[in-house]
This record gives sequence, structure tokens and C-alpha cells, in this order.
Amino acid sequence: MPTSIEIIKILRKAGHEAYWAGGCVRDILLGIKPKDYDIVTSAKPDEIEDLLEKTIPIGKEFGVILAIQEGHHFEVATFRSDSGYSDGRRPDAIIFTSAKEDAKRRDFTINGMFYDPIEDKIHDYVGGQKDLEARLIRFIGDPHERILEDHLRILRAIRFKNQFNFQYEPKTYTALHKHARLVVDKVAKERISAELDKMLLSEHPTEALEDMEDLGVLEVLLPEIQAMKGLAQPYKYHTEGDVWDHALLSLKSLPSGASLAVRMATLLHDVGKTVTFSVAERIRFDHHAQKSGELAKEILTRLHYPRKFIDEIVWLVTHHMMLVELLKMPEGKKRKWFLHPWFLNLMQVCEADAAGTVPGDDSLVQKVLKEYRRCMKEMPRPPKPLLSGEDVMKMLQIKPGKKVGDILNEMHELQLEMKLKTKLQATDWLKENFLNKKSAGDKKIKFTKRITKKSRQKK
Repeated sequence: MPTSIEIIKILRKAGHEAYWAGGCVRDILLGIKPKDYDIVTSAKPDEIEDLLEKTIPIGKEFGVILAIQEGHHFEVATFRSDSGYSDGRRPDAIIFTSAKEDAKRRDFTINGMFYDPIEDKIHDYVGGQKDLEARLIRFIGDPHERILEDHLRILRAIRFKNQFNFQYEPKTYTALHKHARLVVDKVAKERISAELDKMLLSEHPTEALEDMEDLGVLEVLLPEIQAMKGLAQPYKYHTEGDVWDHALLSLKSLPSGASLAVRMATLLHDVGKTVTFSVAERIRFDHHAQKSGELAKEILTRLHYPRKFIDEIVWLVTHHMMLVELLKMPEGKKRKWFLHPWFLNLMQVCEADAAGTVPGDDSLVQKVLKEYRRCMKEMPRPPKPLLSGEDVMKMLQIKPGKKVGDILNEMHELQLEMKLKTKLQATDWLKENFLNKKSAGDKKIKFTKRITKKSRQKK
């Protein structure tokens, strides 16, 4: 904050108006510490660059300069009014103008105020203070025009309304409902996913999703999730309601510190039920976890999420039904799961799944966590490989291929079972089980997992 005030002082000393603008002013009035301090000024872009020591012209054609002061970054923008948004995001042309006209071209009244930190004065040309007090989300001017200028404002309205637990001003609500289908038109997928992330990470993610469904946004943007609404579940196990009710209840149960990956996976963990519904002795969703993983991948790929993030969500969703199987696994396989970097995230998803079910029962999750703590106490980190792929190929005189990988995987599981602890034991095991069994026509090797008496004696 002091650094941004220094920038304002420099601009003011040169004879220009300069204020804090937008979200930081809103947050200050709400008693929230701002994350960023954006600055608006009457100075033109060239003048901003001349007056400030270090700048980057990140959006100079739109009057926006990035100022770097004492290692901090601040956007400094010239007062402007916009003319047309043919791409649904950026103005076709801009006119440098006054503070009042600049305020009128912004999205919501609560984001359209300026604050002078030197004179401690609010400049409110759009009624933002009044709407903050009334806890209303209201578009500045004609709500239809504001949406048509930038279709992402539909999602931003939903996000702000639920982030601050506000309500929609009636004309704003009507416009959002009318233009809901525009949410996927002329909007970069990365901008959409960024808004969804903020909603999921907020204190009211389920309310935001309910608003998306109510306004007609969910049907257009995430039809796979919309399809969960009204999808019946077996009443004996799910008295909470349909699949949509279960997903929201699960999401609501997550702790405030839950990661974005856990929140997204929880939302999507049963999305595959929409295509696996059947009725036999009861309502069934056979193999829905696998199908949910496939649909999660389609959804997140469509929204241009990073590949690593998608991989984690797919893994979490696909495996959320494997706890019974996990408890039955041999010690080595079990430890392999426990040492997986996403395992604790999987447990959070499974806990949320149980918490979102009425009648709830998290006993299975607790059994797995008890086993996890026991195993981690004995082996808190993965053991280092006793032999390399090159060692295996050299000893068995074989070429690179699947066989080498299979042998290394089996050796790793024996290490996890604590049956192989030294390089000598691993070497003896490899010789006994593979060296004397390989032949030119042998394409399948039966892995025995036995250790020689000799290697046991050499412990």
C-alpha cells in the first residue's frame, strides 16, 4: 500500500489526478485487505512512462501501463471510455477522458468507485457505496449493454454475488437470465476457468453453482453437471436427494483449506452417473467412477485447464470408489498407493463423498486412514531402487522393453513389502527368478516374488 501511494504522489506532483480504483476500493469499504492496488490517472500512457522509473507497456493501446516500484507491480491506467466490444472482451477503440466517464464504463457499481488515499476521499459516480450497504450486485448503466460488451461479466456477477453473499439487483438478474447462453460466446476458455476456480475456492461454492443452474448458465457451460440435477439415486443409500444434491452436499462438507483439485474432483466425482444409470434390483450406476473420470477429462480439456491439473482430477475421480479394494491389497501394493503424491487428496474426496451421503458412514474412510498412518510410520517415504533398468538388462542380457519395467515394478513392490532391503538381496532374487528361466521363446514370465534362502541368510 505505501508503495502504491508513492506512485500516486508522483503523478499528483506532476499535476495529474490519480486514485486507487475498482476492487481494492470495494474491499477497503468492506473491511477486506485488498490483494492488488490498481491506479487510475488523468496522465496519458507516455506521461506515465516518463514519470515512473520502471514500467512495462502491457496494454498501452488501452491506456494500461504496468509500474514496478520497489519490487511490487501495479497497473496504472489512464481514464478512458470505450467504444464497442466486437470480440466480446476488449474495446474496439478507446477515448481518454475524465474520472466520471471512466467509472461509467466499468462493470458493477461496487467496482466503479475511486479512492484518494492522500485526501482520504471516495469518488463515487455510480452509486457503489449505496449498493455495498444494500448488499446488491448491480451493473452500471444498462445491464444488457454491460453484458454484451464482455460476456464474461455473467460469470463475474455470479462470482461477486456469492463471494460477498450479496443479492442481485432485479434488472441485473433479468439481464443475466436473458443472456445466459452468451457465457460461452466470444470468451476465452482460460478466462472462464479462472472464474470457475475463484467460485470453487470461495466460501460459497455451492451457492454459486446453484445460481449458475438457476440462471441457465450451467446448462450451457457445464451440461454434464446440469444433467446431474433430477437424476435419481437409490433411496436406501441416498436419502439426501438426487446426484446434484449429493454433489453439492459433498462439496459443502469440504474444509475451508481444501485445494482447488480436491474441490473440482469432489464436484465431478459422480458426473459419470448421468450416463451409467440403470434399474435392476435397485437403481445402479455400474462403473460410474471410470466414466466420471472420462467425463472430467472431457470437461476440463474443453475449458483449457493445464494437463497436470487434469491428470490429478481424473486420477482422484476414477479412484474414489476403490477403498474396499485397497484394504484387501497385499502390503506392497497398499504401500504403493499410500505413497502416491495425490493419496491424501483422494482421502479428502472420499471423506466428502461420505459426508454428502445421507445416511452418512465414513467408517471405511477411517479404516483406510488408520492403515495409512500405520504404513507411513513404518515407511514414510518411497525406498530408493536397489537395481536400475540398466542393471536388469545387463544381468539378464535383454533389451529395453515392457519386460524390464515389469521386473522393476515387481522389485519395487517387494521393497515396499520390506522383503527386499539390500542390493545383494535384489540381485539374488533377480538371478533366481529370471536368469535361469529366460529363453528365446519365453515372452511371458511368471513372477514368483520368492526370495532365496541364501539371500535371507545374508540380511
